[in-house]
Amino acid sequence: MNPESFNELVRNRRSVFPDQFVAGKKVDDEIVRQILLNATWAPNHGKGEPWHFTIFTGQGLKRFADMQSELYKKESGINFKEGSYWKLQQNPLKASHIIAIGMKRTTHKNIPEVEDMAAVSCAVQNIYLSVTSYGLGGYWTTGGITYMERAKELFGLGENDKLMGFFYIGHVAIPSTLATRKAPEEVTTWITE
Repeated sequence: MNPESFNELVRNRRSVFPDQFVAGKKVDDEIVRQILLNATWAPNHGKGEPWHFTIFTGQGLKRFADMQSELYKKESGINFKEGSYWKLQQNPLKASHIIAIGMKRTTHKNIPEVEDMAAVSCAVQNIYLSVTSYGLGGYWTTGGITYMERAKELFGLGENDKLMGFFYIGHVAIPSTLATRKAPEEVTTWITE
C-alpha cells in the first residue's frame, strides 16, 4: 500500500450530486458489489455489523422514486412542497445505483445505539472512498423520507432500526470543485506531558 496514494484519495473525495452525473450511464454491478464489500469492512463494536443495504438500479430507480415521492406526499401534510416532490421523483433517475442505508440494531444489549450508527457511518465513508477510487461520483443524502418513521418498513427495517439516508452513485459529468479544510492545528490539541 502506498501512503501517498491513500492521502490523495482521502483528500480528493468529494460529494458529486445527481445533477453532476452522466444521466443514464450505468456503473457495472460488479463494481457496486466491490464497493459494498469494502463498506462491510468498516469497524464495528462487538462484530455486530449493523449495516443493511438495499440497492436500486435499472427500473428499480423508478420504483424508488415513486416510493419516496408518494410517501413524502402522504406524510408531509401542510409542509408539502411541489418542488421537493418533483426532486424526489426526478433525482433518482439521474443515478446509476442508489443504496438505501439502514442501521439494524445489533443483538448485543450493551452496545449503545450511537455506536451502531457510527459503524454505519464508517461503512458509508468506505463507500465514498471506494466510489472515488473507481473514478465515480457519489452523494450521501439524508433528505426526503429519511427521517419518516413509515419509511423504515420500505427497506426491511424494524422499530429499533434507523434509516440513515441514501447513497447515489453515477458517472461524473461535472466534477465537484476542490474543497478546503481547516489546518489540523486549528482543530487539534496536543498534550505531551
